[in-house]
Amino acid sequence: MFNVEAYSGTREENYNLVIKQLAALLEGESNRIANLSNASALLNLFLDRINWVGFYLLEDKELVLGPFQGLPACVRIPLGRGVCGTSAKLIETVRVEDVNLFPGHIACDAASQSEIVVPLVKDGQLIGVLDIDSPEKSRFDELDQQKLEAFVNVLIKFL
Repeated sequence: MFNVEAYSGTREENYNLVIKQLAALLEGESNRIANLSNASALLNLFLDRINWVGFYLLEDKELVLGPFQGLPACVRIPLGRGVCGTSAKLIETVRVEDVNLFPGHIACDAASQSEIVVPLVKDGQLIGVLDIDSPEKSRFDELDQQKLEAFVNVLIKFL
Protein backbone atom coordinates (compact mmCIF):
# COMPACT_ATOMS: atom_id res chain seq x y z
CA MET A 1 0.00 0.00 0.00
CA PHE A 2 1.25 3.48 -0.85
CA ASN A 3 1.45 6.02 1.95
CA VAL A 4 1.30 9.70 1.09
CA GLU A 5 4.39 11.46 2.45
CA ALA A 6 4.68 15.10 3.36
CA TYR A 7 7.24 16.77 1.14
CA SER A 8 8.65 19.16 3.73
CA GLY A 9 12.32 19.39 2.78
CA THR A 10 14.09 21.50 0.22
CA ARG A 11 13.02 21.07 -3.40
CA GLU A 12 16.07 18.91 -4.02
CA GLU A 13 15.39 16.75 -0.94
CA ASN A 14 11.75 16.39 -1.98
CA TYR A 15 12.73 15.30 -5.48
CA ASN A 16 15.16 12.76 -4.01
CA LEU A 17 12.34 11.41 -1.83
CA VAL A 18 9.90 11.05 -4.75
CA ILE A 19 12.58 9.24 -6.77
CA LYS A 20 13.03 6.77 -3.88
CA GLN A 21 9.25 6.40 -3.66
CA LEU A 22 9.12 5.59 -7.36
CA ALA A 23 11.68 2.79 -7.01
CA ALA A 24 9.83 1.34 -4.02
CA LEU A 25 6.46 1.64 -5.75
CA LEU A 26 7.61 -0.17 -8.90
CA GLU A 27 9.82 -2.80 -7.25
CA GLY A 28 8.82 -6.26 -8.41
CA GLU A 29 6.41 -5.09 -11.13
CA SER A 30 7.31 -5.48 -14.79
CA ASN A 31 4.09 -4.40 -16.51
CA ARG A 32 4.87 -1.26 -18.51
CA ILE A 33 1.36 0.23 -18.39
CA ALA A 34 1.01 -0.34 -14.63
CA ASN A 35 4.40 1.23 -13.96
CA LEU A 36 3.78 4.24 -16.20
CA SER A 37 0.36 4.70 -14.59
CA ASN A 38 1.82 4.71 -11.09
CA ALA A 39 4.68 6.99 -12.16
CA SER A 40 2.24 9.56 -13.58
CA ALA A 41 0.05 9.36 -10.46
CA LEU A 42 3.09 9.82 -8.22
CA LEU A 43 4.30 12.87 -10.14
CA ASN A 44 0.79 14.33 -10.13
CA LEU A 45 0.72 13.97 -6.35
CA PHE A 46 4.22 15.38 -5.94
CA LEU A 47 4.37 18.30 -8.37
CA ASP A 48 2.53 21.51 -7.65
CA ARG A 49 1.36 24.06 -10.21
CA ILE A 50 0.90 21.54 -13.02
CA ASN A 51 -2.21 20.68 -15.02
CA TRP A 52 -1.06 17.58 -16.93
CA VAL A 53 1.52 14.83 -16.46
CA GLY A 54 1.88 11.67 -18.44
CA PHE A 55 3.55 9.63 -21.11
CA TYR A 56 3.54 9.32 -24.85
CA LEU A 57 4.95 6.05 -26.21
CA LEU A 58 6.70 5.54 -29.54
CA GLU A 59 4.67 3.44 -31.95
CA ASP A 60 5.24 3.23 -35.71
CA LYS A 61 7.33 6.43 -35.85
CA GLU A 62 4.85 8.57 -33.88
CA LEU A 63 4.05 9.20 -30.23
CA VAL A 64 0.83 7.67 -28.92
CA LEU A 65 -0.88 8.73 -25.69
CA GLY A 66 -0.07 6.53 -22.71
CA PRO A 67 -0.93 6.68 -19.00
CA PHE A 68 -1.50 10.22 -17.71
CA GLN A 69 -3.17 12.47 -15.15
CA GLY A 70 -5.14 15.48 -16.38
CA LEU A 71 -7.66 16.46 -19.02
CA PRO A 72 -8.14 14.27 -22.09
CA ALA A 73 -5.21 14.78 -24.42
CA CYS A 74 -4.02 14.57 -28.00
CA VAL A 75 -3.72 10.91 -28.97
CA ARG A 76 -1.04 10.93 -31.67
CA ILE A 77 1.92 13.27 -32.16
CA PRO A 78 4.28 13.01 -35.14
CA LEU A 79 8.01 13.00 -34.37
CA GLY A 80 9.38 16.53 -34.69
CA ARG A 81 6.01 18.20 -34.05
CA GLY A 82 5.21 20.15 -30.88
CA VAL A 83 7.27 19.96 -27.71
CA CYS A 84 6.82 16.19 -27.29
CA GLY A 85 7.65 15.39 -30.90
CA THR A 86 10.68 17.68 -30.81
CA SER A 87 12.02 16.05 -27.63
CA ALA A 88 11.48 12.61 -29.15
CA LYS A 89 13.17 13.53 -32.43
CA LEU A 90 16.17 15.14 -30.71
CA ILE A 91 16.21 12.55 -27.90
CA GLU A 92 16.84 15.29 -25.38
CA THR A 93 14.88 17.13 -22.72
CA VAL A 94 13.01 20.18 -23.96
CA ARG A 95 11.99 22.83 -21.44
CA VAL A 96 9.69 25.58 -22.70
CA GLU A 97 9.01 28.71 -20.64
CA ASP A 98 6.13 29.91 -22.83
CA VAL A 99 4.46 27.33 -25.07
CA ASN A 100 2.74 30.10 -27.02
CA LEU A 101 6.15 31.06 -28.42
CA PHE A 102 7.15 27.49 -29.34
CA PRO A 103 6.91 26.93 -33.11
CA GLY A 104 4.35 24.22 -33.88
CA HIS A 105 3.15 23.86 -30.29
CA ILE A 106 0.22 21.44 -30.03
CA ALA A 107 -2.37 22.88 -27.63
CA CYS A 108 -4.16 19.94 -26.05
CA ASP A 109 -5.13 22.03 -23.00
CA ALA A 110 -5.57 25.77 -23.53
CA ALA A 111 -4.56 26.37 -19.89
CA SER A 112 -1.00 25.10 -20.47
CA GLN A 113 1.58 27.88 -20.50
CA SER A 114 4.88 26.05 -19.93
CA GLU A 115 6.07 22.52 -20.52
CA ILE A 116 8.90 20.09 -19.94
CA VAL A 117 9.38 16.88 -21.90
CA VAL A 118 11.94 14.21 -20.98
CA PRO A 119 12.69 11.36 -23.41
CA LEU A 120 12.47 7.75 -22.25
CA VAL A 121 15.45 5.85 -23.65
CA LYS A 122 16.11 2.18 -22.90
CA ASP A 123 19.04 0.24 -24.30
CA GLY A 124 19.82 3.16 -26.60
CA GLN A 125 16.32 3.19 -28.11
CA LEU A 126 13.65 5.85 -27.67
CA ILE A 127 10.49 4.31 -26.21
CA GLY A 128 8.56 7.49 -25.43
CA VAL A 129 8.50 10.74 -23.48
CA LEU A 130 7.42 12.08 -20.10
CA ASP A 131 5.37 15.23 -20.67
CA ILE A 132 4.46 17.74 -17.95
CA ASP A 133 2.42 20.92 -18.51
CA SER A 134 1.82 23.86 -16.22
CA PRO A 135 -0.71 26.71 -16.31
CA GLU A 136 2.16 29.04 -15.28
CA LYS A 137 4.81 30.45 -17.57
CA SER A 138 8.41 29.55 -16.64
CA ARG A 139 7.22 26.86 -14.18
CA PHE A 140 10.14 24.47 -14.82
CA ASP A 141 13.77 25.25 -14.06
CA GLU A 142 17.15 23.50 -14.19
CA LEU A 143 16.52 21.62 -10.92
CA ASP A 144 13.21 20.30 -12.26
CA GLN A 145 14.98 19.15 -15.40
CA GLN A 146 17.82 17.43 -13.54
CA LYS A 147 15.54 15.66 -11.11
CA LEU A 148 12.92 14.66 -13.69
CA GLU A 149 15.71 13.18 -15.79
CA ALA A 150 16.83 11.23 -12.69
CA PHE A 151 13.20 10.14 -12.12
CA VAL A 152 13.06 8.84 -15.71
CA ASN A 153 16.39 7.04 -15.27
CA VAL A 154 14.88 5.07 -12.36
CA LEU A 155 11.57 4.52 -14.17
CA ILE A 156 13.23 3.14 -17.30
CA LYS A 157 14.64 0.22 -15.26
CA PHE A 158 11.06 -0.97 -14.73
CA LEU A 159 9.89 -0.70 -18.34
